[in-house]
Amino acid sequence: MRFHRVLVEATVFALSEIFEKNRQADKVIEQVLKSNRQWGARDRGFIAENTYEIVRWWRLLTFVVETAKVDESSQYLDLFGAWQIIKGNTLPPWVEFAHLSPVVIKKAYEEALKIRKIRESVPDWLDETGSTELGNNWEAELHALNQTAPVVLRANTLKTNTQELRKALANQNIFTEQLPDLPQALVLTEKKNVFQTELFKNGFFEVQDAGSQRIAPMLDVHPGMRVVDACAGAGGKTLHLAALMQNQGRLIAMDIEAWKLDELRRRARRNGVSNVETRPIEAKTIKRLRDTADRVLLDVPCSGLGVLRRNPDSKWKLKPEFLTQIRQTQYEILNGYSQMVKAGGKLVYATCSILPSESEDQVRRFLSEQGSKWQLLQEERTSPALQGFDGFYMACLVKAL
Repeated sequence: MRFHRVLVEATVFALSEIFEKNRQADKVIEQVLKSNRQWGARDRGFIAENTYEIVRWWRLLTFVVETAKVDESSQYLDLFGAWQIIKGNTLPPWVEFAHLSPVVIKKAYEEALKIRKIRESVPDWLDETGSTELGNNWEAELHALNQTAPVVLRANTLKTNTQELRKALANQNIFTEQLPDLPQALVLTEKKNVFQTELFKNGFFEVQDAGSQRIAPMLDVHPGMRVVDACAGAGGKTLHLAALMQNQGRLIAMDIEAWKLDELRRRARRNGVSNVETRPIEAKTIKRLRDTADRVLLDVPCSGLGVLRRNPDSKWKLKPEFLTQIRQTQYEILNGYSQMVKAGGKLVYATCSILPSESEDQVRRFLSEQGSKWQLLQEERTSPALQGFDGFYMACLVKAL
């Protein structure tokens, strides 16, 4: 592999922004790639891939460099160089890499592989939490969360169908495979920048993980219903619900962040969605909607541990105290927002976490406290290790008549 100094420097800059300024990795990479319009697809791929890989394997690489007793000239360059050696690449004869010995680096890497929390590159507290909650399943899930996530599309049935979309993408040399149990899901066989296609710009599909695509159908919506997506965010599942409702009925999307609702409205226009109204979450809004909704989706805020493949920097930003706090928030949302469901209506509680304490345990507590008022109809969990999807939990509850 040939290394270009400007691309390595761009990668080092991105890492410094992520770790020194605590910025989100995807935002930093987006900014860096926009900084030089002359970079081609291969150059952009080099920067994005190496930045994400070094973020993902930060603890492992730090261990390797420290164990190898590298006299740091530049922390980020040393980590970059160590990663290239581990991958089997030959470093360029630059003075910045002269002190890195491939033999010593590889020996340190072998030592790193003996310790799970180092090998899988996670903080101590997270390894302990995962082991406590998932037991023997933790190691496989953790390993799967360090793999590169596939790109999955969801055909927008308001504008096309899965087969038509697949053919249209193939005409642009974007090839996909259909998932057998998800009728609108297409998986890219090779990564491509689908966001630049006219098909995306015209709302024929959204990028949405296969695990996430299982949530909206569980709500069992029908045209003409009143449906509330109470933690809508930027609206990925809202748009899915609108398509399942065939643009008929009333779909109320709520969030505490105004900018997310702005983004949702923009995406809804692109998707041809006309039955969505957005509302900021306020106590009076919840009160006014009490006992009125046929369906309520609660895709609650969570640790995001089920989507670490896509957001590897979040494992360095997460803290144990946040997990404690978010569990309390989740239960307050479930307990309070469930009041919007009318008698006989359904509610889906969902998280993108692999931890039972954010998922199954919350539903069990709610059901035990509600007595005969609610019944569990169905619950499901997607497993990065077993299915290759992101880690989602979803449960459908029905309110007694």
